[in-house]
Amino acid sequence: MIITSTLIRIHKWRVRNISQHNFVLILSLIVGFISGLSAVVLKNTVYYTHYFLTRGFNSEEVNFLYLAYPLIGMGLTVLFVKYIVKDNISHGVSRILYAISKNNSHLKVHNNYSSLIASTITVGFGGSVGLEAPIVLTGASIGSNLARVMRMDYRTITLMIGCGAAGAIAGIFKAPIAAVVFALEVLMLDLTMGSLIPLLIAAVTGATVSSFLMGKTVLFSFSVTDPFNLNNIPFYIILGVVTGLVSLYFTRANLYIDSLFSRIASPFHKLMIGGTLVSLLIFLFPSLYGEGYEVLTDILNGRGDSIVNNSLFYSFRESHWLLIIFLVLILFFKVLAMTFTTAGGGVGGIFAPSLFMGGVTGFFTARFINYFDFIKIPESNFALAGMAGVMAAVMHAPLTAIFLIAEITGGYEFFIPLIITSTIAFLTINFYEPHSIYTKRLAARSELITHDKDKAALSRLKINKLIEHNFLPIGPDATLGELVKVIAKSERNVFPVIDTDNNFLGVVFINEIRNIMFNHELYETTYVRNLMFMPEPQVSIDETMEDVARKFGECSHYNLPVLNQGKYVGFVSRANVFSSYRNLVRESSQD
Repeated sequence: MIITSTLIRIHKWRVRNISQHNFVLILSLIVGFISGLSAVVLKNTVYYTHYFLTRGFNSEEVNFLYLAYPLIGMGLTVLFVKYIVKDNISHGVSRILYAISKNNSHLKVHNNYSSLIASTITVGFGGSVGLEAPIVLTGASIGSNLARVMRMDYRTITLMIGCGAAGAIAGIFKAPIAAVVFALEVLMLDLTMGSLIPLLIAAVTGATVSSFLMGKTVLFSFSVTDPFNLNNIPFYIILGVVTGLVSLYFTRANLYIDSLFSRIASPFHKLMIGGTLVSLLIFLFPSLYGEGYEVLTDILNGRGDSIVNNSLFYSFRESHWLLIIFLVLILFFKVLAMTFTTAGGGVGGIFAPSLFMGGVTGFFTARFINYFDFIKIPESNFALAGMAGVMAAVMHAPLTAIFLIAEITGGYEFFIPLIITSTIAFLTINFYEPHSIYTKRLAARSELITHDKDKAALSRLKINKLIEHNFLPIGPDATLGELVKVIAKSERNVFPVIDTDNNFLGVVFINEIRNIMFNHELYETTYVRNLMFMPEPQVSIDETMEDVARKFGECSHYNLPVLNQGKYVGFVSRANVFSSYRNLVRESSQD
């Protein structure tokens, strides 16, 4: 009660002293700071957990602790989610898109911390997933809940979701431009000055916090040393096709395995199957442990052979073709390890795995081409381009991939290869998959509407708030004379016919009886049951407004009856629906 009254006083003071525009800018700064700080906490915690658990491992020997760590981490995550969170927190970016599409941009309060804690446990103990989706969900939730506390409208709450996501991405990669592009390209926020400036403020704030507080060894970064060679353009085109096909495998394998696990009812069985398989894969291929950024760093610094460290295949590093085969196995099993982690109860995202797959694909392609000696291409550059290619294709976000790799390499000298590879990869996968891995699940359930502004506006309309109740009902056994008396009292020209149990039987339109309603001879001999008819279509109380709008578009009626399991509720009017729709579109498009 005290908190509520305090918030009310703060709100009143803010309205009197700070304009809406300036307050949005202040809010974006706060959201960016908290999101960036959350990213720093998450990244450092996971890094030092990983360091503590694996320090002292001999790179030339296998280590049986890899069989235990992932299963332990996933088990602890499942317990945390089941008994403390008590809610599903997987698929973070998809959950944000769903909130924007179907839930007025409202994210639950526990999302401020639940994904952060759960992903720390999962990834810190070796779960083969990334931290980006959980921290993006955390940042988006911070923005959503803070804006709601400050009584902002839907448009501002959605913008703060984007600011939280941008601050989180900027904080975890120190890449503010890529963070803004991510919010625009993946979350599909409108590109206006009213949205761009707050996003920039949040992203720069998150990156600044990261620069001050994130250790250099924690951040993933690399400087391009080999200059771009125009003669290599054909090979970057080939790499684009290869990464596009790898991304197709990435997406379809992930969704297929996920669907298989969804048939398992018991969370314990999911944990045991998923955790055991992940642990076994990481024992055989230790480079699958955690996010994989250490492996990428080694590849980019010319130590790609270290990918076999701690594995049974350590001796493969001396053989070119055995190493090539090992890289193919890594590409095949990384997707399985990632999906087993999330399907088995772990919490993490596909952001880091897509970068890992891209880096290994680029390294594999360059190492394969270099074997034939007719040309020498830089393996580190191809690894970077491969990272951009797989990310662009998997996420259907080529601009995000291009700017992210450009920023983490410290410059834009490598821009042309990134554009070529990302574009070709995106076009390749788009031929087979029109939706990204984030949106495919939502699209299959017809819940993806953030990318369609008309549907997004309609989704915010709720039918129970648009029902009109001032239609006077009449019974089927009433006479024409009784109907005329009801007509005299009514402001409407439609009259629902219902029985004593409120079952909807039909309607009487005044225009249909105008020729007899003044004929007194028929008043006692004509009954409503002879005048009514069943209108088509009808509307169910649980239908979406998109369905209602479609029904209005297919018929000429101005009012449609709303029923709840055959019981009469009221009417919904064409004018009211489209007037409310126009108001929402106008509200969301204001700059």
